[in-house]
Amino acid sequence: MILYPAIDLKDGNAVRLVHGDMNRATVFNDDPAAQARSFVEAGCEWLHLVDLNGAFAGEPVNAAPVEAILNQCKVPAQLGGGIRDMATIEMWLSKGLQRVILGTVAVENPDLVREAAKTFPGHVAVGIDARGGKVATKGWATETDVEATDLAKSFEDAGVAAIIYTDINRDGAMGGPNIPATQALAEAVDIPVIASGGVSLLEDLTALKATGVISGAISGRALYDGAIDLATALAALKG
Repeated sequence: MILYPAIDLKDGNAVRLVHGDMNRATVFNDDPAAQARSFVEAGCEWLHLVDLNGAFAGEPVNAAPVEAILNQCKVPAQLGGGIRDMATIEMWLSKGLQRVILGTVAVENPDLVREAAKTFPGHVAVGIDARGGKVATKGWATETDVEATDLAKSFEDAGVAAIIYTDINRDGAMGGPNIPATQALAEAVDIPVIASGGVSLLEDLTALKATGVISGAISGRALYDGAIDLATALAALKG
């Protein structure tokens, strides 16, 4: 199982939100590229980046720090937030991003996801952010009636590289991931599923790995707070 250290970008800084609330942001580093380098030096194989301002604006806002990370770190990175058209997808992939994460458009324009996955095989993931099992969009500000599992199943034949499943109520709260819901989603589709939200202890990671069906996990606040030592966690997941 791959561990993805998370760098959430707000106003050019690396931050963490609580429950996705932009008004409850803690700045952990005013140099996101330096933060990314420290994760790479600890041995991470991937980076998970989110343009929080972009998710609300519907277009890239924190492009400068993302580009700095891509230029300075030689591990693959995936990015979500404000990526809602083919031009933006092409732009990011041309700059060295390994994988774009399409969230809001997966609900509002699923044909774009299919077109992108076909045009850029292996480089498109779907971000499914759910509150109580229902998908939320536009930076989690808009609730929908779409069931997370139904949305995931609708892309079963699209060729997407991964599904990143976030339980919004767990995100940034250090209360543990929603393992049953994530496992159920992973068992419902053949697409690799990455868990996000609430990973706060090494035991959370080993429990996710123990399901045998979850292919990755994203952790942010626990790495910044020191609740999880990245090098130790990476070694444990390899063992």
